[in-house]
Amino acid sequence: MSECKLNHSHEDVRNKYESQEAFLPEDMKPLFEQFFSNEHTQDLLNEVFHLLKKYDLASDEERNERNNRLYMVLKNV
Repeated sequence: MSECKLNHSHEDVRNKYESQEAFLPEDMKPLFEQFFSNEHTQDLLNEVFHLLKKYDLASDEERNERNNRLYMVLKNV
């Protein structure tokens, strides 16, 4: 994944999540709801946004890597 210099808002991340929700594992969805109920650092918002970006187009291997990272982030916030 390429680094982006844009800062993504809470709303940007939620919108990206909603656009990719159908492609995400079911057991990840409650973790996102919990994530969205809290405030987060800009770095964390940017990271989650980029993990979700074009998730639907990622290969199975890339999705597994993204899922692992998303679970780490979502379970530790």
